[in-house]
Amino acid sequence: MPQLRQDPTTKEWVIIASERSKRPDNFKKTEPPIEIPAYKEDCPFCPGNEHLTPSETLAYRRSGSPNSKGWWVRVVPNKFPALSPEGSLERKEEKGFFRMMDGVGIHEVVIGSPIHNQLFPLTEDKQVEEVLLAYRERYLALRDNPRIKLIIIFKNHGQAAGTSLEHTHSQIVGTAVVPSNIRKKLQEAARYYDDRGRCVYCESIQEELHFKKRIVLDTEKFVVLQPFASRVPFETWIIPKEHQASFGLISVEDSKKFAKVLKETLFRLYSKLNDPAYNFVIHTSPIKDEQEDYYHWHLQIIPRLTTPAGFEMGSGIFINVSFPEETAQFLREN
Repeated sequence: MPQLRQDPTTKEWVIIASERSKRPDNFKKTEPPIEIPAYKEDCPFCPGNEHLTPSETLAYRRSGSPNSKGWWVRVVPNKFPALSPEGSLERKEEKGFFRMMDGVGIHEVVIGSPIHNQLFPLTEDKQVEEVLLAYRERYLALRDNPRIKLIIIFKNHGQAAGTSLEHTHSQIVGTAVVPSNIRKKLQEAARYYDDRGRCVYCESIQEELHFKKRIVLDTEKFVVLQPFASRVPFETWIIPKEHQASFGLISVEDSKKFAKVLKETLFRLYSKLNDPAYNFVIHTSPIKDEQEDYYHWHLQIIPRLTTPAGFEMGSGIFINVSFPEETAQFLREN
């Protein structure tokens, strides 16, 4: 019998299609790996090609001057940005009905390693820590920009996830507006807090730790779980146990612990599913809501193992062909 499950944090429904359900190991990628070199002469993210990118906004380097070799993490403006730091925040209307404004924002690329074929889950712990510290440092810098309302940090891995360059990288986008889907999540979280006096994410962590079957990892500072109403097979969340509305509130020390948990989680997906394509995104509060009690930042990993079709597009209800209790157990097993 199929199940309809409701996400307690958004009130959105998901179908767990038991009639179509697959065993977790059925999702393992069967295609042979593509050989990727450690260096590509024409890659703009490889050392020696710094002139092919805009001037860096941040770099952790051993030696050399800015925009030269010697770095191990480098942050640059996106050469083809979705948004621009220039422009007006004034909203305009066409014929008093259609609303528009300049595409104001910041769009940066975090180059996670000088090695072209370095995979995130196979990177040394120290290197992953440095990438997460770069996320934190750039988040705090963008937060001080009065034109920025929301900051999203994300990574696309694999062609099915929308990546355009092989060289390991992630992206940071600061927007001048807060999108409606983010506002909806905030509204649901605020409604729960008004009713219960507790953060719905904190309550979810407590319930999941009690239930145990959807837990992948339980560490001192973070919980890794497959949510009750997972939208896709192996959807995974990493949530800090300490209540924080904003990723910008994470300490340097906790950022390093977060890096270890993220790497371990991605390694389990890599080894169990043979390097699947995935997206991850850090969901965090808008800047003005950073000190609120009702929201709770977290990182969501979406493996690209299935393709949304007409029903999902038409209804907004995702069909998941696996039970999160089974996929979580699969990832827990050695």
